[in-house]
Amino acid sequence: MDYELIIIGGGPGGAAAGVYAARKRIKSLLITDDIGGQSVVSADIQNWIGIPAMSGLEMEEKLEEHLKAYAEDVLELKTGEIVNAVTKDGDGFRISTEGGDSFTARAVIITAGAHRRKLDIPGAEVFDGKGVVYCASCDAPLFKDKEVAVIGGGNAGLETAEQLIAYATKITILEFNEEYKGDRITRERVFKSDKVTPLTNVVSKEVKGEQFVTGLVYEDRATGETTEIPVGGIFVEIGSIPSTEMVTDLLDLDKGGHIIVDHKTSRTSVEGIWAAGDIIDQPYKQNNISMGDAVKALEDAYVWLQTKK
Repeated sequence: MDYELIIIGGGPGGAAAGVYAARKRIKSLLITDDIGGQSVVSADIQNWIGIPAMSGLEMEEKLEEHLKAYAEDVLELKTGEIVNAVTKDGDGFRISTEGGDSFTARAVIITAGAHRRKLDIPGAEVFDGKGVVYCASCDAPLFKDKEVAVIGGGNAGLETAEQLIAYATKITILEFNEEYKGDRITRERVFKSDKVTPLTNVVSKEVKGEQFVTGLVYEDRATGETTEIPVGGIFVEIGSIPSTEMVTDLLDLDKGGHIIVDHKTSRTSVEGIWAAGDIIDQPYKQNNISMGDAVKALEDAYVWLQTKK
């Protein structure tokens, strides 16, 4: 085998597993598209224990710095790669990437997280990148002095709206449910701005535009009435999809596509594979939880590897 352990994913969970693997002197490879995970686009992370506030980019820098501090000759980082298949290979596993690389290991920890759910209504795909956007940290300044809409009233949607307050003239936040799902502190910060217009119990129906977005049609779920609001941009924050395409035919998944694990050990349905973070069947998607679950997975994998020597 090329490695004792391969870690798939470089978000907080993958970084935690990588640091612990290096400290335990496990010959490991960490494969990831980039370091940091979904929170890299956050302008202000306030629930990272021990650090009252930092940006997503600062978090990314700290994770990479911590990994490299312990990597030495036992942990190899391979960034800019996406794993597209995990298969059995003798007594271990073969990990294949979209770039055509292939690696083998005795054990695997999957912390690949999730990717953003795309808006699936007429016009959304046509105007993707032409007013329909999925990253406020990346694109908010482009909408200076424009009216915009944010679809999604969870923490991600509210944080997006908060970033837009500095640029847009009006921000309409559309929530499917009757109440916003974001936490109370975030709601209070966002809704105190007179630029913000809340809309609940509505469903987005169509994106309108010419060369770029010009409007959004929504339906009131109680009355069935449709309304078009003029907007120059639509920021989409409607949740995420677990990145389990690589193991669809290998591991047991729940109805939502999450990897089913033993929550005492983070073991999956296949011996030698562990999983942690947003990719598994637990309801709480938080950086701190992902790191804790990944450490649990690494500790159990370490014991398992010792028994195989």
